[in-house]
Formats: sequence, C-alpha cells, structure tokens
Amino acid sequence: MLVYTVGVKFPDEATADRWRAWLRDGHVADVIAGGATSAEVMRVDGPLRLEVRYRFPDREAFARYERDYAPRLRAEGRALFPPEQGIVYDRSTGELLDTY
Repeated sequence: MLVYTVGVKFPDEATADRWRAWLRDGHVADVIAGGATSAEVMRVDGPLRLEVRYRFPDREAFARYERDYAPRLRAEGRALFPPEQGIVYDRSTGELLDTY
C-alpha cells in the first residue's frame, strides 16, 4: 500500500474551508477515480495546515495516477488556490508498513 500525502499551508481559515469544500465536492472523487482506494483529511497541529492522505494499492497504481490524472487535477488546484495567495503545497509518498 502506498500513501500519497498532500500538505497545504493556508493564509486564513476561509481559504482552508474553501479548499476542504473543493475536496469534498469532487476532487477526492477524481483522485479515487484515478486509482486511490481511500482518502482522509486531517488538520495538523500548529500553523494553519491541512493534509489529505490518499491510499493507493501499489506504486504502479500511483504511477498511473501521476501520469494520467495528476497533471490536470494539480493544475485545477493551482488555479483555484494559487501560491500567490499565500498557499504553500508539499507532497510526499511512502509505503504503509503496518496498521494495528
């Protein structure tokens, strides 16, 4: 299982709320259509930061997502929530080893 995490720092609560609505109203469904099996959104303690963690069955499924879906979805996200508005993105991937 591969976990793909998108972290986003926001300048204010209103922008973070709009981003969560965008996730809920279609973006998460688009990522799942692209190969993810689930997603979870969490607010990270500290400065205003949210993370969405998508689970993919394996690296091959994630590679297909990155090739066939991610460019369009990332462009949409940057258009709606551009870095020029004080939004900072970071992404990471990792292998899920254990769940208890």
